[in-house]
Amino acid sequence: MPNIGEKAPDFALPNQDGQTVRLSDFRGKKVVIFAFPKAGTSGCTTQACGFRDEFPRIQNANAVVLGLSPDPTEALRKWKDKEHLPYDLLSDPEHEILEAWGAWGEKKMYGKTYMGVIRSHWVVDENGVVVDAHVKVSPKDSVALATKFLAEHE
Repeated sequence: MPNIGEKAPDFALPNQDGQTVRLSDFRGKKVVIFAFPKAGTSGCTTQACGFRDEFPRIQNANAVVLGLSPDPTEALRKWKDKEHLPYDLLSDPEHEILEAWGAWGEKKMYGKTYMGVIRSHWVVDENGVVVDAHVKVSPKDSVALATKFLAEHE
């Protein structure tokens, strides 16, 4: 998992349209990356739509948003269209990037233990360095913390 102050490892993942997106494509801009468990579920929709609603402020801070989940590209396309999300959603079905970034691990629900996405977000600066990170964060707090960080570091 990249720590604050460390260079973020580059990645290349397909977006909702099957086009390859690399973190390095955004050098010169800040990047908010948020990890979510499943497109279309209530918490994930709260988080994604929160970033959608804050998108003008995020853009004003010279930043972009990338969503990251193990969902297939088709599910991401459908959800992006339904919720009018103005940013790319990236598919990591083998959860390689989610694991590398510390957002894949043991979870518990209804007394059962399983492996899954740990809701998280990171802010990467214009030079590709991780400058903020919140692993295991609530959907609303994720949006509030990321946008507050960007506003304080414009």
